[in-house]
Amino acid sequence: MKLARGEFEIMAKFIKEISGISLEQNKTYLIESRLSELAESEGVKTFSDFFFKAKFNKTLKEKIIDAISTNETSFFRDKTPFDAMKYKVIPDLIDSKTSGNIRGTIPSIKIWSAACSSGQEPYSIAMILMDMLPDIHNKWNITIVATDISDKIIRKASVGNFSDFELGRGLPGNFRDKYFINKNGSWHINDRVRSLVKFQKINLLEPFRGLGNFDIVFCRNVAIYFDPETKKKLFDRIAEVVTGNGYLFIGSTETLLGVSDKFISKNYLRAIFYQLK
Repeated sequence: MKLARGEFEIMAKFIKEISGISLEQNKTYLIESRLSELAESEGVKTFSDFFFKAKFNKTLKEKIIDAISTNETSFFRDKTPFDAMKYKVIPDLIDSKTSGNIRGTIPSIKIWSAACSSGQEPYSIAMILMDMLPDIHNKWNITIVATDISDKIIRKASVGNFSDFELGRGLPGNFRDKYFINKNGSWHINDRVRSLVKFQKINLLEPFRGLGNFDIVFCRNVAIYFDPETKKKLFDRIAEVVTGNGYLFIGSTETLLGVSDKFISKNYLRAIFYQLK
C-alpha cells in the first residue's frame, strides 16, 4: 500500500500524537513498509481509511506503535555507561545509602530503564548489581523498573528468553554461564536476576504516575525520535523523578545541551552522565 498525496502528513501527525515519534518527509518508506501489512489486514484500501479506523481504536493504536517503534538493543550497549555505573555510580550510592544508615533498616537503590525494548538494558543493570552485591537479596532493597510503550515488546522482555545471537551481542561469556540457563536451544535469564526487574507499559509522553523517584535513570536512544519541544518536556519531567544526587544516562550520540536546563553533565572515564543542577 502506498501513501497518496497528503496522507503522509495525516499519518505522521497521528504517529507523533500516540508515540512521540517525529517523522520527516523522507520517512515515507518507513510508514509504507511497516504499516502496509497491518492496514491491509484491517480491510482498508487507503492510509486515510486506516487513520480513521485507528483514531478511536485503542487496540489498533497499540499495533501501530508496535509496528513503527524501533527496538534495536543489545546487552551492555555502548559499554561506557555500564562502566561508569560499576566503578563510579554504584560505589557512590552504596556509600551514601549506608553512611549513617539506621541499624536494622535495609538500604535501597531504585533504577529506571525507560524505553527498555526487549529487556537487555535492565538485565545488564541487574547483572552488574548482582556481581557487585553478592548479598543483594538479603541486605539490599533493589528495584529496577523497566518500561516501554509497546505491549508486545514488554511481554517478550518479561519472559527473559534470548537467542544465541542476542546473547552474542555484548554479553560477556562469564555472564552467560553465571546468569543464564539454556532451555531447548534458547537462553533463559536466571530467576534471581529476573526478580530484580519489574516490567510495565508506559508512554513517555504521558505523566509518570506512581513511578516514584529514582537514584539512576537510563533513557537512551529514544528521544532521538522526538522533536525538540517533545524532547525538552520529556527530560524536564524526568528531572522531577530523579533524586537530588541521582544520575541520568542518555544515548552516546545524544546531549542535553540546549534541550533541558535542569541538568549538568559530568564525565567519568569515557562516559557522560547528568545530575540535577
